[in-house]
Amino acid sequence: MSAWLSGEEEKPARPTLAAAVRLSLRALAADAPGRSVEVRVPPFAAVQCVEGPRHTRGTPPNVIETDPRTWLELATGRLKWTDAVEAGRVSASGTRADLSHWLPVVRL
Repeated sequence: MSAWLSGEEEKPARPTLAAAVRLSLRALAADAPGRSVEVRVPPFAAVQCVEGPRHTRGTPPNVIETDPRTWLELATGRLKWTDAVEAGRVSASGTRADLSHWLPVVRL
């Protein structure tokens, strides 16, 4: 996975990519427990995290969405949160939709 994120290898097999996304999102949810922010990495997973007002139905007020590669770059510290948002690689809406405090969640 590390070589792919560095651009040295081709994209990993879908099951490998899915597992990396799911495990890193679980790590985020463990580090930032709560239900005020929903982080979506389609088509693989979504988690709710970050303390604050609990969301129970409909679209949450704080949503973060990105693609698998961007998420894994953020999760491993290869990409800074502010750079990803400024480049349009992350869609973040809501007052709590900022994960910079909890990133990276894993180190390669």
